Amino acid sequence: MRTVPVKSANEQAATIIVKHRELLVHQRTQAINAVRGHAAEFGIVAAKGCANVTALLALLSTEEAIPPIAKAMFEQMGKHITDLDVKIDALEKQLLEQHKANAVSKLLAAIPAVGPITAITMALTVNPANFETGRHFAAWIGLTPREHSTGGKQRLGSISKAGSERLRQLLVVGAMSVIRFAKPGRKSASPWLLQLLERKPRKLAAVALANKMARIIWAMMARGEAYRRQPVAA
Repeated sequence: MRTVPVKSANEQAATIIVKHRELLVHQRTQAINAVRGHAAEFGIVAAKGCANVTALLALLSTEEAIPPIAKAMFEQMGKHITDLDVKIDALEKQLLEQHKANAVSKLLAAIPAVGPITAITMALTVNPANFETGRHFAAWIGLTPREHSTGGKQRLGSISKAGSERLRQLLVVGAMSVIRFAKPGRKSASPWLLQLLERKPRKLAAVALANKMARIIWAMMARGEAYRRQPVAA
């Protein structure tokens, strides 16, 4: 069942900065996609991602085939994206300061693929007491498959995507960063992960790893334990 844990006034206040950053990131993504979409109408196709928008805007400002009024609009959109970048950077600095001052966040940052932003987001938005086990926490985030079982036969579908989309996204993106460099001998390459990658596609493995990360995060937050690094695959 989709449930929303009750938060205190202080917990609500602490999450405002996280939610505001998410809003600005969403607005920046929309603005970049708008620039790419309008550019495509003029026959200029650019790759996705924030890293490519600066070069795209520079090209649009010099392209002779683009009318002056369109160039003016592209310039305004570029300034809007730059303004959002500045605001997001300022919020991330505040989050990093909170991370350094938060004992739980520093504890979680020891997990491979859990950076300061993910760690402080978890520390500020998750109360482990609201979940009986790590499995319940992972299910609440939406990292467990939907059940389509009938007649005594178990059928599992795609993940439920219940709960917080942002928390799920942070864990999956972090899992993908680990998988990208998963090779025998690396600190983050456990035997479990390497065996999983041999049997499953990378994206499915990322969801499974994100599920495992969620259960580890709950255990560490609920018990106050430090991260215990798994043996490295030779």
